[in-house]
Amino acid sequence: MTFKRPSGAGLAALAVGLFAATAAYADPTVNKGDNAWMMTSTVLVLLMTVPGLALFYGGLVRSKNMLSVLMQVLYTACIVMVLWALYGYSITFTGGSAYIGGFSKAFLAGVTPDSMAASFTADANISELVYFCFQMTFAAITPGLIVGAFAERTKFAAVALFVPLWVTLIYFPIAHMVWYWAGPDAIVAAAKAVAAAAPDAKAAAQAKLDEVMADAGQVFLWGALDFAGGTVVHINAGIAGLVGCLIIGKRTGYGKELMAPHSLTMTMIGASLLWVGWFGFNVGSNLEASGTAALAMTNTFLATAVAAMAWMFAEWMTKGHPSLLGAASGAVAGLVAVTPACGFSGPMGAMVLGLVAGVVCLFFCTVVKNSLGYDDSLDVFGVHCVGGIIGALGTGILVNPALGGTGVMDYVAGKIGDYDMVTQMIAQCKAVATTLVWSGVGSAILFKVVDVIVGLRVNVEVEREGLDVTEHTERAYNM
Repeated sequence: MTFKRPSGAGLAALAVGLFAATAAYADPTVNKGDNAWMMTSTVLVLLMTVPGLALFYGGLVRSKNMLSVLMQVLYTACIVMVLWALYGYSITFTGGSAYIGGFSKAFLAGVTPDSMAASFTADANISELVYFCFQMTFAAITPGLIVGAFAERTKFAAVALFVPLWVTLIYFPIAHMVWYWAGPDAIVAAAKAVAAAAPDAKAAAQAKLDEVMADAGQVFLWGALDFAGGTVVHINAGIAGLVGCLIIGKRTGYGKELMAPHSLTMTMIGASLLWVGWFGFNVGSNLEASGTAALAMTNTFLATAVAAMAWMFAEWMTKGHPSLLGAASGAVAGLVAVTPACGFSGPMGAMVLGLVAGVVCLFFCTVVKNSLGYDDSLDVFGVHCVGGIIGALGTGILVNPALGGTGVMDYVAGKIGDYDMVTQMIAQCKAVATTLVWSGVGSAILFKVVDVIVGLRVNVEVEREGLDVTEHTERAYNM
């Protein structure tokens, strides 16, 4: 089997005793139960984007810009899906280098109804087309998150050009660096070959094992853990959003005029759909309907609930009232923070993570944002980047078996490896820093390029009238 799969389900299936379960490796088959679950998960992740993210963002802007946000999110999902099929899947999940893959599966070459993608248990494969679609939905939602940072003042033409450039030059390389690896089947097979090799063939077998172990993205080689996309999706999009809102500038009248959400009802519907869809995002990242998937599901419930209450009560204490917007924002912050940790942390650890995320993200979305004066329209940086950093760093701590975590599987030894907090945290910090620099610097360059080609921002008159009518000649509501 030549398909290489990522660590996104975390190294954590980790606790499934993979080494001992490889007897049937010679005749891999598709597990229909896992296949069915992964198809369900894929549709759930699409639900997060359209309608979930679209309605969540749409309700937060003024009514004159509602359709512009819906259009940007829908366009983003569609263009990324096309690019994913043409070359994105190939350069993300094939070998090539530690930083980017190759074009051996461009235009889906060799990806057929019969080809398989490995899961975290030998001979429990899923159809490669299902895996292709699942990862496609991740790619589709990530740049959709970015548009919330500069909503209400950006040309649709700018979004239309920026998204394909960004997903190609930022998302695909980051996803490759974090999630691409040879997979446990290849590692276990190579380790068995070393154990069975005659003395005169040991060196060659060991060299093969070393080659297989090195066939991975750079962040993965550092040992960083990201179960479902804390770095790849949330930090990646969050820092790009901050860069974008700084370069594009503040909305006309920002800080002087009321810019309240026009429909918190829509926002609540969107947030609810995000939470439901997120189970596909997190639980599906296990690639199997197993015990680790159940752990990810549990953590996605608990961290989110705690974060929503943490934000709500912190806001109540500091502002004198609890708000629906605060509770919904806290829920999303909890979902973001638990994403990289959901398959590694124990349930109590996930609740602590939600508590921290709810309070810290509130602080960044209010105190820090107001102090620095940047106009991140829908708090993409404060929720997604900050929440993602909390989750990525928290994963390095909460994976510790002594704290109820799963530990990290040593596939060569066939058991959970020894936990070293310093080593793991260094790896997590490298992953966070790499994502911040790659996406931050790369996004800044892309925004400048787009500005030169089509211009980033609408003029003041267009902004005042609203993007729905001026950009799309439509209105969300007939009044």
